[in-house]
Amino acid sequence: MNTPSQTGETLLPSSAKPAAAPPDLSRQLRLLAICTGVLALSFALPLIALARFALHSDLYSHILLIPFVSVYLAGLKKKDLSPCSEPDRKLAALPVAAGLLLLTGYGFALRSGLKLAPVDSLAWTSASFLVLFIGACFFCLGKRTLRCLAFPLAFLILAVPFPVSIKDAIETFLQHGSADAAELLFGLAGTPLLRHGVDFQLPGFRLEVAPECSGIRSTLVLVISSLVAGQLFLRSPWKRLLFAVIVIPLGIFRNALRIVTLGELCIHVDPGFIDSSLHRRGGPVFFVLSLIPFLLLLYYLRKTDVHTLKR
Repeated sequence: MNTPSQTGETLLPSSAKPAAAPPDLSRQLRLLAICTGVLALSFALPLIALARFALHSDLYSHILLIPFVSVYLAGLKKKDLSPCSEPDRKLAALPVAAGLLLLTGYGFALRSGLKLAPVDSLAWTSASFLVLFIGACFFCLGKRTLRCLAFPLAFLILAVPFPVSIKDAIETFLQHGSADAAELLFGLAGTPLLRHGVDFQLPGFRLEVAPECSGIRSTLVLVISSLVAGQLFLRSPWKRLLFAVIVIPLGIFRNALRIVTLGELCIHVDPGFIDSSLHRRGGPVFFVLSLIPFLLLLYYLRKTDVHTLKR
């Protein structure tokens, strides 16, 4: 008769139980993919409308890229994901409730006869989808995994268009900020002027910083670029935040430089520059110029970030 040692078997005490297998991250991701698919099918019409809207919008064309950038940033975190992290599904209740509340509010607004701008409807439905997707992430993924993916998930908020009221508030802020910065630059150039709000009376003609001249689109692109670049090249959270915040005044001064350049050309060369292509389509030129201080600041922050880590 063979003994346990001869057969290669190991006897366990009757009370001993095999250790539970650690949570399977791939299984959690598969479950999340299924939940996301069901959610996407439920929101198919609003999501298609959002994609069509973004495709034909100058301000919101970035929306089509945001999910892909978020997936890429999440992929960079792959090595840091914990396979032994259990989901706390009670935490999913809050975002799911918030998403359902948003949908209920949207349905109530429609039934009450409230006239919503198309972008407001898209903002409402896309925000509902996003919050419910966050709830699905809480339901499917472990807490450590969620902490690791916090930025890629938060980055998805940029796929939600601004409601009209928020867009107008941002535009007004940038409009008046650009006018303030332009007044400063005109003063440094020694150009006499009279200012009334966002109107400048310059020698020989009047210049208005209109809402469409606020530079909201290029400033938004700078902010999005700073968020992505901060994640890719900076490690210090406060430096990432600093970099994202500082591009806002950078965008304002870029727009002011465009205003002053146009004004000086109208004064000293030809008033016809006010209707030139530099005025109507010169934004990309000044955006490229703004990338110079943008990249220099990123280089400086990265360099000091590396030195800090070495210490």
